[in-house]
Formats: sequence, C-alpha cells, structure tokens
Amino acid sequence: MSFRLGIDVGGTFTDFILVGPGAEVSLSKVPTTLADQSVGVMEGIAALAAGRDLDTRGLLERTDAIVHGTTTADNTLIEMNGAVTGLLTTEGHRDEIEIRRGFKEEIWDPAFPPPVPIAPRRRRLGVPERLDFRGGVLRALDEEATRRAARRLRAQGVESVAVCLLFSFVNPAHERRVAEILAEECPEARISLSHEVMPAAPEFERTSTTLVDAYVGPRVEGYLRRLQAALRAAGYARDLLVMQSNGGITTAEVLERRPVAALGSGPTGGVIAAGDAARDAGAPDFIAIDMGGTSYEVCLVRDGRPEVRSFWNWQHRYLVGLPMIEMHSIGAGGGSIASVEAGALRVGPESAKAEPGPICYGRGGTRPTVTDANWVLGLLNPEALCGGQFKLRGEGVREAIGEQVGRPLGLDVVEAAHGIQRIVDANMANAIRRVSSHAGLDPRRFALLVYGGNGPVHAGRQAEELGVRRWIVPRTSPAFSALGLLIADHAIDLQRSYITPAGQGREETVNRLLDEMEARAVEELGAAGVVAAEIRFERVLHVCYPGQTFDLGVPAVLSGERMAAGDLARSVEAFHDLHEERHTYAVREEEPILRGVRLHATGRTPSPPASEWPAASGPVSDALRTRRPAWFRGAFVDTPVYDGDRLGVGHRIEGPAMVEERFTTLVLPPGHVAELDARGCYDVRVG
Repeated sequence: MSFRLGIDVGGTFTDFILVGPGAEVSLSKVPTTLADQSVGVMEGIAALAAGRDLDTRGLLERTDAIVHGTTTADNTLIEMNGAVTGLLTTEGHRDEIEIRRGFKEEIWDPAFPPPVPIAPRRRRLGVPERLDFRGGVLRALDEEATRRAARRLRAQGVESVAVCLLFSFVNPAHERRVAEILAEECPEARISLSHEVMPAAPEFERTSTTLVDAYVGPRVEGYLRRLQAALRAAGYARDLLVMQSNGGITTAEVLERRPVAALGSGPTGGVIAAGDAARDAGAPDFIAIDMGGTSYEVCLVRDGRPEVRSFWNWQHRYLVGLPMIEMHSIGAGGGSIASVEAGALRVGPESAKAEPGPICYGRGGTRPTVTDANWVLGLLNPEALCGGQFKLRGEGVREAIGEQVGRPLGLDVVEAAHGIQRIVDANMANAIRRVSSHAGLDPRRFALLVYGGNGPVHAGRQAEELGVRRWIVPRTSPAFSALGLLIADHAIDLQRSYITPAGQGREETVNRLLDEMEARAVEELGAAGVVAAEIRFERVLHVCYPGQTFDLGVPAVLSGERMAAGDLARSVEAFHDLHEERHTYAVREEEPILRGVRLHATGRTPSPPASEWPAASGPVSDALRTRRPAWFRGAFVDTPVYDGDRLGVGHRIEGPAMVEERFTTLVLPPGHVAELDARGCYDVRVG
C-alpha cells in the first residue's frame, strides 16, 4: 500500500492532494503558517493521515513520493526580507545592477521608484581582475584586494554573497578563487557564483540572477532543511522533491545549490496539471487561470504546451535569466483587500492572507476583502467553507464593507460588495487580455481552464466579459497546483556559453559542451532515482543576429544524438526560419552569432492512475442541497445550490446555479450550462 503526496504552499492556504494505491484521491487545505510554512505542511499531513485512519508516521512510511511547490522564494522577493547580501564583481562594474539596461516598468512616470536594492551600493564591491571574451587572463585576480573586500562585507554583516566576474562563464577560475577567499574570510556566508547559477551572457542578466539567488538562498535552504528534518522525524525516508520554475521537479538537495529556480514553483504545478486536463477535454488551446487567496496567475497555452521563456523573466522587479514557464501574476485573490483611495475603489494587490484573513473567517480581520463581498452577495455557503472545515461568521462583514467602502462612495452595502466584485473581475480579465494581446491572439479562440479555490466563483463572469464560450473546472481544482506536482517530470536545465560567428562555429565544440552537460544531468537525475536510459534530452542552440540583445533558442539539428559536419549550418537555417516565424522577417544574407548551447533533460514521472468518477444514478434534482438568494446581473435571484459530492458523470446543470464542492463553489451565471464529464471536470458552455 503506497501513496503519492503533492503539497502546494500558497499565500493563504496550503493545498494537499494525496493519491492512494487504488487511485482514490484525497484533498485537504490548511491555513498557511506564514512564520514557518513547514508547520502548516506537517499539520496538513496529519489531517490527511487521520482521514485514512492512520497516524502521520503510518502515512509517511507508506508514501513513495512527496512533491512540493513552495512560495518561499517568491515571498522573500515580495516582502524584501531576504538575506543581507553583498556583491563582488569586476572592478568598475558594480553599478550594472542599477542601470538595468535602462529598463523601467513605468516609462511615462519619471517619479516611478526603482526597486528596493538587494545589495545597496555600499555592499557592492569591485575587485581588480579581467578576462577577455575567450576566457584569457588580461589581468590576474588581485587576491589581497579581494580579501579586503571580503572583510568589508563581513564587517557589514553579510549573510550571503553573490560573485559575478566578467566572462566567468567562459573561464570560472577567478570566481572559484574568490569563493575560496570568501570561505576563509566570511565562513558563515552563503556564496552564489554566477558561472554556476547562470553560465551565460549578457552581464546584467547574469548579475541580477546571481543576486536573486544569493538573496533568497538562505531562506529557501532554511525552509527546505526544516521541512526535511520534520519529515524524517515523522517517518519519511525518501528525498523531498520540489517543483522548479521550468516545470520540472528535482530533489531538495539539488535545488539548494540554485534556489533561484524555486521562483514560481507553486503556480507552475497548476499549469502542468492544466495541460493534462485540457488535453483530455480536447482543448489544446486554452488559458489557465488560477485564483487563490492572494494572487491570480494567467498562462496562455497553445497546442498543449506552455511557453517556456529562457531569458527576459522579470520576477517581482528583478530579472531572472533562467528558463521559466511564462505566466502573468497580479495581486487578486479571495483575500484581496478593498479600500477607497482618492475617491476611487481599489481592490488588491494587498491581501489579508491567512492571518488575519477575510473578516468572515473570524480570525481578527477588520478590512473587507473579495471573499467578504462574495459572502454578502450570496455566492458562498453562509455557514461554512471548505466542506465545513472553516466556519464563516457574518459578524462585522456588512458593517465593514458599508463603512470602509460604501459610505465614502455613497453606496449601500450590497452595491459596495458588487463594486468590489466588479473591480476584481475587471483586474483579472485585464490580466488575460494582457497575456493574449502580447501574443497577438484573441482570447475568444481559447477555453478557460479554471482552478484555485476562488477561480470557479469568478470564471463565469470573466468568460462573459472576454467573450469566451467554454470554461472547464476540474473537481480537483482547489488543489490543482498540488496535483500538477505529482504529474510533472524530473527536469534539469543546463547551459554553456559559446560565443562565435555561426560560420566559425565548430560541431565538435558543440558536442563537447553537450557531453559535459549530459554527464551532469545524468548525475543529478540519478540522485533522484531516474535511470540514465530513461532520460530524454532536448538540445538547443541560442542564436541571434549581430547587434541583437536577445537571442532565440533553436532546436539543434543533429545527425543521431550528436552534430556531424553540416549540422551547425542547418541549425542556422532553422534559426532564420524561426526568426521569420516569430518576428515576420529574416536577414538570411547576414551571418548570425552563436551565443550558447542549452540542454533540457527530463526523466519521466509515473502519473497517478486516473480516477473513475461515478455515473449519474438519478436526476440532477437529487443533488439539490438548498436554494438561496445570489447576486446575478444586478439583482438577487433565488438560486439552486447543488451538492458536488452527489453529482455524477452526465449530470447537467443550467445557470443560474451553484455547485458546492468541498473546497470551492462553482458559480454558473444565467445562460451557462455545466456537464460533469468522465474525467471529473465541469465542462461549461456559454449560451
């Protein structure tokens, strides 16, 4: 008897999905323990064990895999409470991180402030040394000056140091020696080396990525070590697996070497599960939307595969130059706080989170949130949330909305709650428009794949506003990101720099770099239990035209598994074709520049067996739980409320209606018709 457990830590709730040997699925949620997320994780595991008539040890001893998505790295950047960080760089280059290539998020606002610096200028020090672009030594490392710089950082109390020297990705010798000196002079500090974090040009991107790694590293490492210690003490003997931003999982031990790869790991799991559900539903082109308690994530997927951006990834105002599934996130969730500022209603991005939470949670919250507005509008069970796990309380909800939102705007309580609802829906619809318009696509061509605890409450109104005719809600949507963790494959992304005019490139050099990366990938994936024969490799060349800042990743043309004579030239032709496809033009008479070689290695994860949902055994009216007034299109409507546990495959529900699942509520506006299919999804069509 064995289990697989997925755990996704969010800003408000920590979600769990446990798959048993007979494909039975258990969902659970507990409030996220913000001071130490590992406490909430262990509480949730204990609750799951009790549901199986086991204690925590009995469950963990029978568990084959625990896969985890964590927000520790994201929260560290959002709250800017990471390690005291220093930077050592080549003399004369310490301000590169502030110049930011001249990039500014709000180009029309001259007063828009710069990001909070990870390393203030006093903790950014240059050391005398210099390599050329081939890795040749132009100026030897001044070791005494490096020691003085290390002592200055130690005197400032640094906990982590980023080291980013020019062209270290070609020749890492100087960076390695700097690391040895730092280990002697600052033995307590964590060290991030740019040639290990991001071994590729350009300079700003590499510096930024290495700084973020150094800044979040101690927090991520500390959390993972606490969690692993708690799991081991409770009886779990295997490696903890963690989701990465590239959509693959790895061991906690490997992630600790490059913790920046944990950014966005939780939402990434949801996209992986969304792709699986949409494929089964025959919807290869879809927009995945995840509305939880704190944030709202959007990911546009074409042909069943999300876009993986390997370069220009901005995370909480810092650039991270590692492969990431391309998502857009805004501060919009059930806990988003509503307020009136300068006579205008504002909802989010500030969140009540798990503590104190919305007012209706009864945990001390005093500021109205989206969840409170939904309660006033009759869209949530007035007695309970999460299948009775949390008792909702109405005391103070209407008063707070009326006093803090209604009175300043001259609205009654219901009008104010409706205003909160409209604003958050508009913010989320605009996020979808931004993602689709950026890709030059019409959202009406896509289905919405909806998940997160609050997603099904709001998705119907978003579909109407966007003109979308189909939206899909899996029954596992409240813990969908946790489910995606169990589906994701093991993955390693590695890259090496190789800068040369394409015509001067050598196939044997590309092959040597691939051999080095494949050996490392086999070693790291082997530590996670992946057999070398089962590893798949995707080999990519990064190419650009002369003068271009950004390159394109082009699948390498190979004769077998290695480059033979002429394969590099054929890869360059593939670059011209891809550039024309992406940007509508190609300059075939110009010789491109080869910038680097990247390897994506994956090891298959056994997917949980598909759950079998029972067929409808009677009329849909048998599942009717109650009726209550709910707000639709400007008025309260007497609305049927169905018990999701009593619905079977083939049941059809016409809006206006609501379906209460254990951890979410599906809200169907008038004209929306939902049918529960064999895959356990509510397939909703808009009439």
